[in-house]
Amino acid sequence: MRPDLNQTVREIAIEHPTSVRVFESLGIDYCCGGKRSLQDACERAGVSVERALDLLTAVKEDSPADAANWRGATAQELIHHIVGQHHSYVRSETPRLMTMFEKVVSRHGQARPELASIRDLFEALTEELLVHMHKEENLLFPYFERMEAAVARGAAPPPAAFGSVEMPISRMLADHDDAGELLSKIRALSAEYQAPDSACPTYRALYHGLEEFERDLHHHVHLENNILFPRALHMEQRGVELAHEHHSPHRCEPGRSCRARSEDAAHVNRLHPHGSLVPAAARHVSGSLEPDLDQQPARAR
Repeated sequence: MRPDLNQTVREIAIEHPTSVRVFESLGIDYCCGGKRSLQDACERAGVSVERALDLLTAVKEDSPADAANWRGATAQELIHHIVGQHHSYVRSETPRLMTMFEKVVSRHGQARPELASIRDLFEALTEELLVHMHKEENLLFPYFERMEAAVARGAAPPPAAFGSVEMPISRMLADHDDAGELLSKIRALSAEYQAPDSACPTYRALYHGLEEFERDLHHHVHLENNILFPRALHMEQRGVELAHEHHSPHRCEPGRSCRARSEDAAHVNRLHPHGSLVPAAARHVSGSLEPDLDQQPARAR
């Protein structure tokens, strides 16, 4: 693999999944900051472009399971992987790391005041992630699956309560950006997850766990930002095209007259004069994805 410097980091990560290990080692953001070119990303991370190219060229293309190429998977398969692998990881690691924080802060917090700040940042991060995942699993992802199934049948997707998927996706992207900022602060305060020489085993294990948590979240966000969400937007556009085809007055179905088809189209236009099949009220939904999803799930401790 010899990437072009003008390729975006996102494009490289999608085409060559094993490249994410290089990006992680160099501190290059391939998820939230994946739209930057490789050259710009290297400059931002303070990394030599030549070194990045050498490391990427040396990467083998035989992908391990955790670097599987998800471009060819269905949205449903990708969603099941994200929920089963990455959402489950957040839910299982959060209480484990918080328990370690309590021990480490109580023993070393006075001498290392940054530990309490890191704990507070991690707590804010995981609380935000739990709400974020709850919305994805209960509203957004199920709609993606219904939309994919409808388009696969050649049918227009059912209307969504939130209107276009662009609105909730933009909110999910903003959440990802917030999570990335919190992770950057944690990394800086922890000196790149380097525990002091005098650190006890629990202290060192905590920093190792935080680094693993960051690595998993980067891959998690990459799969959503760079593969799943663009695919959902494409599916929605295809659904709009199918809806227009189904309601075109020039398209006659077997067993039905063109006149009957034209009358149907006129009826739809009277109901939705702007051409949208989604009720007007739903198109103006703002704030949370659903009123009942605003309530935060109980955070695991």
